Amino acid sequence: MAFKLASFQCDITPPTGFPLCAGWYPEAHTIGDKLSANGVIIVSEDQPAIVLCALDWAELGNYEYLRWREALAEAVGTDAGHVALHCTHCHDSPWPDSEAQQLLNQHNNPDIILKGTWADETRLTVAQSAQAAMQTLQACTHVSIGQECVIDIASNRRVMENGTVKGVRWTYCREPEIKEAPEGLIDPYLKTISFWDEEQKLAALHYYTTHPTAYDGTGVVTPEFVGLARNRISAEEKVPHLYFTGCAGNITAGKYNNGDEESRERFTNEIYRAMKTSAANAQRQPIDSINWHLDNIHLPARPDIKETNASDAQDYHALLEAMSKDRKARRSRAALIFTYRDRADKLPIPVTALQINENIRILHLPGEAFIEYQHFAYAQNPESFTCVASYGDLGPGYICMEKSFDEGGYEPRDAFCAATSESILKAIIEKVMKS
Repeated sequence: MAFKLASFQCDITPPTGFPLCAGWYPEAHTIGDKLSANGVIIVSEDQPAIVLCALDWAELGNYEYLRWREALAEAVGTDAGHVALHCTHCHDSPWPDSEAQQLLNQHNNPDIILKGTWADETRLTVAQSAQAAMQTLQACTHVSIGQECVIDIASNRRVMENGTVKGVRWTYCREPEIKEAPEGLIDPYLKTISFWDEEQKLAALHYYTTHPTAYDGTGVVTPEFVGLARNRISAEEKVPHLYFTGCAGNITAGKYNNGDEESRERFTNEIYRAMKTSAANAQRQPIDSINWHLDNIHLPARPDIKETNASDAQDYHALLEAMSKDRKARRSRAALIFTYRDRADKLPIPVTALQINENIRILHLPGEAFIEYQHFAYAQNPESFTCVASYGDLGPGYICMEKSFDEGGYEPRDAFCAATSESILKAIIEKVMKS
């Protein structure tokens, strides 16, 4: 069986004045470092082309996510079901959702999530980049796998005591007792999968699990420490490197972060070191087979509208009216929740797994999934080298554990999908991982 691979890279840096993180943070006023879309296209003789793509954006969900997958699929001559699209989740970056912005427009709230046509134009530009990459396909004969432990970055955001959340480790934790608590459940490893044409490296994919933020809410656009490390190793090796964020819904750098430029530089250096070491320790093997497993799910929208300024509102249209004088982040959140409620039963969420040979799997998950889902995925095939990318379709927001809603804390308050999502997502993980 012959396999081919091509890579593409495209600038997706927003213009100054563009909303960041769906209006939850200040608009872009400075471009610290450019953002990019980075992708690979895998072609084999017996199945549709596969696209893996990571955007240096905060989020992308609902119908916006579908439009992106359809555009990339059309560009390379495949179908949307064979496109795995993810965001790295750097906070000071775009979070487009046209339907949510249209809802805001109905209530005289323009330019909160989106401004102008730049986001639509960017989607077309990235698709054109992928289309052009199809002319550069190269033979792909081997794959290599490796991993390296990352030191002093990730920590669990939810610090527990007696079955409830005692405190939250944000991007930067200001409470000494919470900051100094044990790391909690994380995945300490950065994992790398590289593709080769005999001795020539074609591309490398890296997977690590934490909120990739050293500090945020500044209006300075940046791909953060994970993107900066990726850019450094790509330039050094003159080989495309892609970075994917794992199930980091409840994982941050809060325990080890000082919330300053020194921390961002320290984290960048550590991720860069882990990428280098992980690749250096890689074990190469010929590619004998590539298989794609796809299933679709519907995660129910949460039935309540708690934590708003209008808890007695009958629907989110009324809620938006009630919040019309509130800060932009709350108006944006209401629109995003309502948009997800409207699509939850109509537009399915894809969950896919790429299997290479018998022993390598890459699982693609939606939302800001909790780290527990990543460990659950590992348990399905303990003998396999498994990488997990979350932050796919981000319509459902945080995908917590069912018990999280009784434990309290930030994530279940801010989740867009219901507590019953756990059993649905676990069932589909088991299915695609054991296909």
